[in-house]
This record gives sequence, C-alpha cells and structure tokens, in this order.
Amino acid sequence: MKNHCAVELDHVWTYFGEQLIHQDISLCLESGEILGLVGLSGSGKTTLLREMIGLESPCRGNLKVFGERAQESCSSACGQRRNHTGVLFQNGALFSALNVFENIAFPLREMGIDDEDLINQMVCMKLAMVGLSAHDAMHKPSELSGGMVKRAAMARAIILEPKLLLLDEPTSGLDPIAGEDFVTLLRQLHQELDFTVVMVTHDLHILRDLCTKVAVLADHRLVAFDSLDKVLDCDHSFIQQFFHNNRAQRVFT
Repeated sequence: MKNHCAVELDHVWTYFGEQLIHQDISLCLESGEILGLVGLSGSGKTTLLREMIGLESPCRGNLKVFGERAQESCSSACGQRRNHTGVLFQNGALFSALNVFENIAFPLREMGIDDEDLINQMVCMKLAMVGLSAHDAMHKPSELSGGMVKRAAMARAIILEPKLLLLDEPTSGLDPIAGEDFVTLLRQLHQELDFTVVMVTHDLHILRDLCTKVAVLADHRLVAFDSLDKVLDCDHSFIQQFFHNNRAQRVFT
C-alpha cells in the first residue's frame, strides 16, 4: 500500500459470529479524495465506517487511518485520532434535548474545553459555514426541517476540523432541492477544509457530481474501486443492475 493513504484496508475480513461480512478487502484512499461506498443492504457498508472510526474491528487484516491502525485498543492516541474524524449519521443523530448550539458545541465540551468565548466563536464559525444563523442555533432539532438537521449535524461533524469525514447516506430523507443544497454544501466545505470523505450513498447524482472514487461491495467482496467512469465499465452483475438501469442511464447520460 502507498504511504499517502488516508484510509488503507489491507486484506480485511469481517465476521459477525459465523456470518461473513467482508472477504479480503484491500484499498487505498488518498488524502483529499471523496469516496462513494455502494452496495446492497447488508453488504457491510456501515460496518466499514464503524471499523474506520474504531468502534468495531476486522477479524483479520489491517485497517489504517492516516497510517495508524484503527482497530488498536483506545489510548490517548486513539482518542486524538477520533478527534480528527468527523461523523455524520444517516438521520443526523442530534441530541433531541439540546438545542443546535449545544449539539455543535458537544464535541468541544467532551474534549474538556471550558472557555465559553472560544466555544461560542467556534460554533458560530461552523454555523456560518453550513448556512445556519444564530437564531437557528437556539432551536431544538425537532423544530428544524430535514435539511437544517443535516446542516446542523454537519456543523457538529466538522467542529474539530477533521481530516477524515465519514457520512452515512447524507441525503437520505431529503427532498431533491434540499439534497442538491447539501451536495453543494459538502463540495464547498471540502474545498475550504480539504478533508478526505468516505460516504455511504445510493444517490446517483452524488456519485456523478461529487465522488472522485467509487467503491462497490457485493458478494462480501470489493468488486470495484476506481473512478466512476471505470466502475461503469465493470461487468459484475450488481454493477450492471445498479448503474445501468433506466433511471441510472438518465443520470449518467
């Protein structure tokens, strides 16, 4: 594997009990790239994200994030690595009892930062970056639209200015306009902060417009990992079904 991999999987195998999830998966995602991770439900996409965070461990093989093994037992180094990894869960996963400001500030307080002026400055900066106002920050998540929830969750994910951003179906549940707005936001943030992105998605427009690499999981294996144009040329049955149906053809042509 190359030394400049932001995320490196080296012959990774994952089992849940006797159930095989990942079989001999290897890839190198370079720093600054945006990876779209595609596969059927149950193919292990979210499990890979959890392994990158260090919440789960492969049964065999190595998974490294910026050169450090993600599956090593958590120490201060592990905690520091997690501080450099932002996560946006599928439904935002904001704390319902906290307002938007406190949701975004939560990672800072967890780190032990108690300078309220600094917290206020950092939260306001991230609110502005994701297109939310100080007024929005006083609302509870239940008072926000789906698009605003995703923006607030994104602000929390980038509050520590991570080097790696993990997204699980970021446009799920959004209408087409809100989904397009979120794609534009992610593109702008990527340009400003220069993080690496691993994103589980089935959104064909995201794969076309945003992703520099596409990885396809099927039959427990990584059956494709390349630019979208080259993935489209693969003859695996799942790729043919997913990328060459009538709806996909309207997107890609």
